[in-house]
Order: sequence, then structure tokens, then C-alpha cells
Amino acid sequence: MNEQNAWLVIKNRNFLLFLIYRSLVTMATLMQSVVVGWHIYKLTGSVFALGMIGLAEVIPQVSIALFAGHFIDLGDRKKIITSTTFILMVGSGLLVTYCLPGVNILSQQGVWPIFITIALTGFSRGILAPAHNALLGQIVPKELYANAATWNSTTWQVAAVIGASLGGLVYGWAGGELPAYATVFTLFILSFFAISLIPSQGKVTLTNNEGIFTRIREGIQFVFNSPILLGAFALDMFAVLFGGAVALLPAFAKDILYVGPQGLGILRAAPSIGAILMGAWLIIHPPLKHTGKTLLWAVTGFGLCIIGFALSRTFWLSVAFLFASGMFDSISVIIRGTLLQIFTPDEMKGRVSAVNSIFIGSSNELGAFESGVAARLMGLVPSVIFGGSMTLVVAAITARINPVLRKLSLRKHKM
Repeated sequence: MNEQNAWLVIKNRNFLLFLIYRSLVTMATLMQSVVVGWHIYKLTGSVFALGMIGLAEVIPQVSIALFAGHFIDLGDRKKIITSTTFILMVGSGLLVTYCLPGVNILSQQGVWPIFITIALTGFSRGILAPAHNALLGQIVPKELYANAATWNSTTWQVAAVIGASLGGLVYGWAGGELPAYATVFTLFILSFFAISLIPSQGKVTLTNNEGIFTRIREGIQFVFNSPILLGAFALDMFAVLFGGAVALLPAFAKDILYVGPQGLGILRAAPSIGAILMGAWLIIHPPLKHTGKTLLWAVTGFGLCIIGFALSRTFWLSVAFLFASGMFDSISVIIRGTLLQIFTPDEMKGRVSAVNSIFIGSSNELGAFESGVAARLMGLVPSVIFGGSMTLVVAAITARINPVLRKLSLRKHKM
């Protein structure tokens, strides 16, 4: 794997269109998340209502994921993504409609119509997460999986930063909810157009005609019978579950570092910037040598950075720890995505990706919940030190009990 291969995958027209689509749909989704949060808080003034946003999205997302994986493996993956993106576009159009002059839905019904739309978004994301991984395996040759996974992850990080920032800028400078939601709607239209340009890749040939629950169980068992996939998924899940300090950043900015909302913005951006830069490096230098050890050291480095952040009382040192944590997290995410593509048969990628999306998707919300509960019981700083320490413990246990993952080297694996 070399620099030539890094750019060779970009010359794949379908993969380039896929990256454009992922960028647009990610920007739209993250921008909508920011605008919805501000909009609901403006209408309710309730912190509890803000917490309910994540719950309204994660419940349908996790509930549909395994069933989605089954149908993704049965059907035309490109058509499934196109149809689901259309649902996102419809939901975004509803948010625009709620804010049109003369429409009194929110004044009459409160914020419930917005929450229903959020649930629709969660439902769609529960389908799209496994569908994206499954389609990626169809449009990219196996020897370019590592580079494709790196481009995919890095593109997502860049789009997430742009989308979240764009949400605040448009909301603040363009006059409120209506222009912000209209911008989101436009991005979803463009993403729908981009995915429509990719030719259908057809259905994957089935090896049996088993029922839905048998096939779902087959996908779950495949992950739990694969020490490489299970180890990688579990490592990432526990790192996010215990080591995520993002949910507590407002408290650190206000009560520990005394930097206010401007400093909070820098703290929030630091991990993503680190992830983007590391992703750019890994595009040219994919982690193929000593892959398992690299993954374990990346999770260890992430945990150490979280502990360092908790102990820091200097703003820029805290930023540096978060920046480094994003770099380590990027290594973990990219290796996990590569392993999923390489070690999962094409006819099972929908179901295995669905299991992965539950591992990672639920851990983000549960991690925020764990951080809040631990901070309440232990105190702010001790809770983050505890989380980082637990990440180190998980990495050490995995290295001990999973020699297959620890010794894995993709350079020796025939791709």
C-alpha cells in the first residue's frame, strides 16, 4: 500500500461520488442537530428537553439497525441509501415548513412536531450507517479497502466540523431558524442528487433462504465468533463509553478553565481537528503493519489523553490533550472500518455493519449519560480520570485475552 494507491481510490468515479454524498449528508445532519438544539432550547428553555433530543434519535436508530442490516444484505444497497436519504430530505422539509410565516404548528402543538422529525432522522440513520459500509464494499476493490476506509473517515470528520460550524453561523447571521433549516434542506437535496448518480451495484447473491430472525442472529454470531471484529468493535465502544469527555466540556470550560463559550468552541473543535490531520496522514500511510498493536496503542493513547485533560488547569494544554485524543481516536476508527471491510463477507456486510453501528452509535449517548452520572457521584475531574483509567484497563484486558487481534498485521493478510 503506497501513496499511489491513496490517490488511485479517488480516481474511482463511484467512490468519489460516494465521498461527495457522505460529505453533504453529514454536513446536513450535523447542521440540523445544532439548529434543532438551539431551536428547542429557545422554545422551551429546558435543559431536559435538550437531553431528550439524543434519546428521541437513538431509540429508533438502535431499534431499526439489526432489521436494516438484514434487508441491506437482501436488497440493492444503493437504492436503499437513496430512499432513506429521501426520507431525511422530507424530514428536513418539515422543519422548514414549521417555521414558515403563517404556519402555527409549533405555537399550537409545542415542540412535539420537532421531536417526531428527530425520531425520523434517527430511524433513517439506523439504516444509513450499515448501508454506507455495505455499499462501500461493493464500489471499491478489496486491495483499496484500507485507503477507502481512511478517506471515508477523514471526509466524515471534515464534514462534521463544517456542518456543526455552519449551523451556528447561518443561524446567527442569517436571521434564525428558517434560513438555517432551509440550508439544511438544500444540503439534503444535493446529497440525494449525488447518491442518485452512482449506478446500482445490484443485489448480493444469497447463500440461503433463511428467515429474518435467523439471518439477524447469523450476523450477530459472526461478530461474536470473530475475535478480530469483536475485539475492535468492543475496544472502540468502551473507549467512547468511558473515555468521552465531550459531554462535560461545558463544565470544564466554565468551572475549571474559566474560558467561557469562546473557549468551549475551541475545546469542542480540538478533537476533530486532530482526527482530520491524522486521517490525512493515514491516507498516505495506512496502518497495515502491526495493525492490532497499533489499534491497542491508539486506544491506550486516547485514555492517557483523557486523563491528562482532566488533570490540566491550563487552557492550551487542555486543547493539546483533546487534539491528541482526536488523533488517537482517528487511528482506532480507521482501523475498525478497514477490518470490517476486509473480514466480513460481502453478503453479510449489512448485518455486521448494523451490529457495529449499535456498538458505536449507542455508546455515544450512553457515554454522555455515564459521564453525567459519574460526575454527579464522583465530581467532575475524578469522573473523567475514572473514565480514562477504565479505557486503559479495557485496552490492557483486550491485549491480554485477544492474542489474535494483538498479533494482527494487515500487511501479512492477503487483500
